[in-house]
Amino acid sequence: MIPQKELESKVRHIQLHSRKAVLELLAGEYRSRFKGMGIEFEDVREYGHGDDVRTIDWNVTARTGRPHVKTFMEERELSLYFMIDVSGSGDFGSAEMTKREMAARIFALLAFAAAHNHDNVGLILFSDVIEAHIKARKGKSHVMRMIDLIMTHTASSPRTDLDQALDHLNQIRRRRCVVFLFSDFLDTGYEDALRRTANLHDLICVSLSDPLEHVLPAGGMVEMRDAETGDIRSVDCSDPRLRNRVAQTSSAREANLQNLCNEIRSDLLELGTTDDYLHELIRFFRERNTRSADAK
Repeated sequence: MIPQKELESKVRHIQLHSRKAVLELLAGEYRSRFKGMGIEFEDVREYGHGDDVRTIDWNVTARTGRPHVKTFMEERELSLYFMIDVSGSGDFGSAEMTKREMAARIFALLAFAAAHNHDNVGLILFSDVIEAHIKARKGKSHVMRMIDLIMTHTASSPRTDLDQALDHLNQIRRRRCVVFLFSDFLDTGYEDALRRTANLHDLICVSLSDPLEHVLPAGGMVEMRDAETGDIRSVDCSDPRLRNRVAQTSSAREANLQNLCNEIRSDLLELGTTDDYLHELIRFFRERNTRSADAK
């Protein structure tokens, strides 16, 4: 457990650093990618030359005998929901930051960018239960309270249930929004829930990991504890077969998640606790922007 004074210092650092970074760099990248993404149904009209056939309203077309298309209006405000995994494995970190602290820093950057653009931000913390739900609202003070909650919340369970968390979001939020899902994805059986969420929302998966989850530390016998089950076992880190198995398991999990995100057309941002997360965020936004421009 982090001492309270150290925790308060970390929260203040995240808040101050994030606001500065947003003003200098991130707000423009955020605005260029997300502003105007939200649309809602407005009316129908007769089909005209050049209209996108995907917007045809087949019910009205069948009723009138003439092709009609749906028209939409751009939402002036955007809503973002951040879903953050606060299960036991998120408190692991072999360097300066745990995975949860990395999530808090990235959340702060994106949430302050949203506040800077007068957009609404909501938050869901989850383990294998919904730990906290903050409804989407505007404002920097609202963001600061959520940063504090992410860093200070003590989860009621060490385990993860992505399926339940995603279904909770889909039940409470039927209107399309941008969803950032932060997790290490050390779970199974969530694939269908991820598909449903990607169908309803603009879903971005943020996969967080620590270097020691990919490569075992050099040395001999090491005692390790599973953060979610509490199981303790001694492992021989010098065993080449074990080292190879850990690396292969990590690579397979990453490949499976990437393939799933490709299938459901959801973006995936993979970050390690030692990465330059601000640089990676800006790169991510620019690549997303390029893909959107190419698709038009």
